Amino acid sequence: MFYNSSKILFTTIMIIGTLITVTSNSWLGAWMGLEINLLSFIPLLSDNNNLMSTEASLKYFLTQALASTVLLFSSILLMLANNLNNEINESFTSMIIMSALLLKSGAAPFHFWFPNMMEGLTWMNALMLMTWQKIAPLMLISYLNIKNLLLISVILSVIIGAIGGLNQTSLRKLMAFSSINHLGWMLSSLMISESIWLIYFIFYSFLSFVLTFMFNIFKLFHLNQLFSWFVNSKILKFSLFMNFLSLGGLPPFLGFLPKWLVIQQLTMCNQYFLLTLMMMSTLITLFFYLRICYSAFMLNYFENNWIMEMNMNSNNTNLYLIMTFFSIFGLFLTSLFFFML
Repeated sequence: MFYNSSKILFTTIMIIGTLITVTSNSWLGAWMGLEINLLSFIPLLSDNNNLMSTEASLKYFLTQALASTVLLFSSILLMLANNLNNEINESFTSMIIMSALLLKSGAAPFHFWFPNMMEGLTWMNALMLMTWQKIAPLMLISYLNIKNLLLISVILSVIIGAIGGLNQTSLRKLMAFSSINHLGWMLSSLMISESIWLIYFIFYSFLSFVLTFMFNIFKLFHLNQLFSWFVNSKILKFSLFMNFLSLGGLPPFLGFLPKWLVIQQLTMCNQYFLLTLMMMSTLITLFFYLRICYSAFMLNYFENNWIMEMNMNSNNTNLYLIMTFFSIFGLFLTSLFFFML
């Protein structure tokens, strides 16, 4: 993917667009950065060999264009409110801006475009959508920090992300609903502290990268492929499902560490009701991850093994196993490091 010169150019512009948004000191500058990011990401989505990617890029353009229009209109209203001595209700305008940003990030209740669009993407594009494309909207949301709307979005995101993934057989949709659930946790961490949000985002990005890297190597898109592959390689199968559980936040894996920090901070802020809902939703996600793992370990299909043998002789597999080691033992290594300090 990244060996193509045009894709390198668009990826660079996409990164610059995000940096413009993050470093901007006005809503107009932030909007400009988001537009640059959008217009450079759409060519990365298009793939001549896959008609679904064209459909996905069109869906992405329409939803993001709608959010950008609302954001620009609301920014102008906010500037007018400041100039006209608050004749226009500032809090209402700020809520419209936050709604547009939640739509851009794919958080509930503005999440409807996200799973359907993920279904039409390659794994690398899906990874960028789940990680990098979330940075700019979430940073702008942290500037507003309207507690009531943010609280509603957190509750809906964790519930919809958990329940939506229960009956999925597509791995991309499963990762999409998992992303919505994690987005709820990230929004809740934004309510407390930006540094905790950053830690959560880094860990989530790493764990998502490990899983999508594996899916991309072996071209896995559906659950039944997980059952029929890796029959001769129990290490790969074991590591794949340990990464699933780590992404779900099961202790003692690395994915539990950012959730642990958020739980600790929410407890200190006396947000017990929100915390209970979030932990219950995480238990639901862990339930369907465990159900997948149990089925895959109990059921073996001896078919398509020749494809697996072709892909096994790769340095990518070794890199994946190294990253899996950090995913499984990361919490232990981090605890040991701080204990030694």
